[in-house]
Amino acid sequence: MPHPAATATDTAAAAAQHGAPAGVAYPKTIKSFVRRAGRTTTGQAKAFEDLGPRFILPYSPQPLDANAAFGRSAPLILEIGFGMGEATAHIARVRPDDNFLCCEVHEPGVGALLKRLGEQGQTNIRILQHDAVEVIDHMLAPGSLDGVHIFFPDPWHKKKHNKRRLIQPPLVAKLAARLKPGGYLHCATDWQPYAEQMLEVLSAEPLLANSASGYAPQPDYRPLTKFENRGLRLGHGVWDLVFLRRA
Repeated sequence: MPHPAATATDTAAAAAQHGAPAGVAYPKTIKSFVRRAGRTTTGQAKAFEDLGPRFILPYSPQPLDANAAFGRSAPLILEIGFGMGEATAHIARVRPDDNFLCCEVHEPGVGALLKRLGEQGQTNIRILQHDAVEVIDHMLAPGSLDGVHIFFPDPWHKKKHNKRRLIQPPLVAKLAARLKPGGYLHCATDWQPYAEQMLEVLSAEPLLANSASGYAPQPDYRPLTKFENRGLRLGHGVWDLVFLRRA
């Protein structure tokens, strides 16, 4: 975050240097999450106890051995922030040949996804209950990912809070570097100003190329969540962006 005494010119210069959209202050650090209140249910707590040791990976500041973590060799997809895990479980179910490494710090959400894994017998998900930025920095080697999913991150609607948005040039550069050539970064949002910022930031990353002429059609693997369906009934739009890592 810029120093409180920074001038508008200073902020604009920093934004230009880092490729941030005009009018959006450039933060010095990025967090992939904001802690939310919530109560873990009895079922979620039981899922933590029964399934946590199998599916939750401990954070460690050293490169992840994905083959050991999943017990097999398969394409590795990183998901940042899965909420209550509804879409995550669906995607992993319809793509059984891929491994999904999922970062979420919200305990009820982690418990809910664990509960789904137990009910559906899925085995191709591993969870890191840790800040995704530190996971990217310390656990994921360059060229180690086949894909990245970031669905409906907090839009931080007020302009003065736009700098808190996850999709900023520094994070996108980190993710692009960790994608294999041909790997993809898929973002989705239901807030048009954030969609516009995403398109601008992703388009400015030299390692990435847009798979569409602008916004992408919704890939068939991404389901409509209950929240999204409610928004669509109210006339809200949804924007998908799919960018590919250049060779």
